[in-house]
Amino acid sequence: MNYRRRTSSLADKRNDPVAVIGLGRFGTSLALELVRRGTEVLAIDHRPKVVQSLAGQITHIARADATDPEALRQLGLPDFYRAVCAIGSDLEASILTSSLLVEMEIDDIWAKAVSSQHGRILSRIGVQHVVFPEHDMGERVAHMVSGRMLDYMEVDENFALAKTLPPKEYVGVPLGESSLRRKYGVTVVAVKRPGEEFTYATAETELGYGDVIIVSGRTDRVERFAELP
Repeated sequence: MNYRRRTSSLADKRNDPVAVIGLGRFGTSLALELVRRGTEVLAIDHRPKVVQSLAGQITHIARADATDPEALRQLGLPDFYRAVCAIGSDLEASILTSSLLVEMEIDDIWAKAVSSQHGRILSRIGVQHVVFPEHDMGERVAHMVSGRMLDYMEVDENFALAKTLPPKEYVGVPLGESSLRRKYGVTVVAVKRPGEEFTYATAETELGYGDVIIVSGRTDRVERFAELP
């Protein structure tokens, strides 16, 4: 397999192939979703049964020891712009594999971490993006379980989007005439009427019972707003 790193523009780089190392639940889900979105993927795992079960579903899949630098070179990893180390439970393999990706000067490296200490080590060796899939999913579900949120996403350290239901006090009131932003510090971004698709909210939009809305704002304010009856 020959992968030539593109360097003409960021837009081109976004279309470059992605190497996904480690095909547990997270790595497999990531690789399959990337393929579904039209991205070329090279998936790597050392377990023959895993590789065999995913053959034909991922663009390229190879059985290899990702802690072996020569094996990664033979698969063309130094030519990749983006790579993801999705190894989680084997911390030694995760750290060693990630360090090899850094040594190969891959521009955009992502790695899965299973603890804050694991994440700090990955950051210190040069991984640009450390993700905590279990923690992030647990946090997201906790927001939905503990309140009226239908979905939740924290897009920055203190900024979130939430899908929720409109509070009674704002039903039938045009958003431009409501005190919603001043009182709660959130913005209604979009509205979905029953049986319809989401549309952008405007100052003239009136919320109704049965609507679903998407709101944005500081995390604490979004949480407070979503708890309103």
